[in-house]
Amino acid sequence: MNKKLWLKLILVVVAICALFSAFLIGVYYGYEKRPEVEKVAGLVNKEPGETVEVDFAPFWKAWNIVNEKYLMENGTTTEKVTNQEKVWGAISGLVMSLGDPYTVFLPPAEKKRFEDDISGNFTGVGMEIGIKENVLTVVSPLPDSPANRAGIKAGDQIIKIDDKITANMSTDEAIGLIRGEQGKPVHFVLLRAGNEKPIELTVIRDVITIPTLKTEKLESGIFVIRLYNFSAPSPELFRDALQEFADAKTDKLILDLRGNPGGYLDAAVNMASWFLPVGKPVVIEKHSSGESDKIYRSKGYDVFNENLKMVILIDQGSASASEILAGALSEYDKAILIGEKTFGKGSVQELVPLTQDSSIKITVAKWYTPLGHSISESGLEPNIKISITDEDLESGRDPQEAAAVDYLLKR
Repeated sequence: MNKKLWLKLILVVVAICALFSAFLIGVYYGYEKRPEVEKVAGLVNKEPGETVEVDFAPFWKAWNIVNEKYLMENGTTTEKVTNQEKVWGAISGLVMSLGDPYTVFLPPAEKKRFEDDISGNFTGVGMEIGIKENVLTVVSPLPDSPANRAGIKAGDQIIKIDDKITANMSTDEAIGLIRGEQGKPVHFVLLRAGNEKPIELTVIRDVITIPTLKTEKLESGIFVIRLYNFSAPSPELFRDALQEFADAKTDKLILDLRGNPGGYLDAAVNMASWFLPVGKPVVIEKHSSGESDKIYRSKGYDVFNENLKMVILIDQGSASASEILAGALSEYDKAILIGEKTFGKGSVQELVPLTQDSSIKITVAKWYTPLGHSISESGLEPNIKISITDEDLESGRDPQEAAAVDYLLKR
């Protein structure tokens, strides 16, 4: 073999050794400093060949700093926090950066809790909560729930849950603290409009049964439907209630949506369809991603004529689907609204699976009334504003229902 061939062979071997050494060094430092979360690296590409202009170096640097330097209070390192848990925390931070209280990451435990909520099977205090003006707020306590019996009211601001301050706390974090074993107490510090000092209440957790609907015929002859939520069976129950109303031989109806935090959109559209002609818009879903508006229209059951006299009772605990139904029937002059301004929860969330046992609940659109009123921005204002005071509650008076009765009897 000539010298030139030997030289080429030696150079090839040297090059291979150098590459192999570099590979080993890269693997070593990658093993020491980079987590075993290969999927995270895939975030640099949206689609094959499409590069996202974002620098992930600070993320990895922060990851390495945490792994190398952080010392827990008990003197241990972060080894007890798994890499997967760190990834969940990173995703939570990403979602929180949007500043939307209704867009949340649901890791396995919270996803399970969300599924329990949908099925109506959970142990807690029985109240709907949300974020209003950046403060954790009670949307509504459920009727005859531990929260309701303890004196918690719609609009109460939750400052502390046990020993946890709620500033910057998501609703899902708060729910995780409120839920717990049946019979165990949970302590709240609340701020209430009109009260100078915080209110402290202890509530005993219990199994929560969510009611759907009740009917009543008042002595005045007026028929009342009290709707507590827009659950899966609610459209059928509402239909049966309307049949009771028809059998009661009266043309005066009160639909009580006070304290109703909402539920399924389809249920609200179905209920509105009993009062509206086919094709009439019930609610408009507006997207910011360039998608066309989606209009949900009446199915046109439209069984009531112009003789129907109807009042819808609302308050700050009326939210979401309640606002959709009340807004549509009010704007088509099918009913007037009596009570207090509604909560203003008009955003649409989609539950998107992330892994087999985690999801992201993300806001994808906003709801608008048929006349283009944004539910999210300002809620619904009543035609006749009537408040309920603490004195009313203590004496058992209901001035909002009394105003509705008075209005209908004069029609």
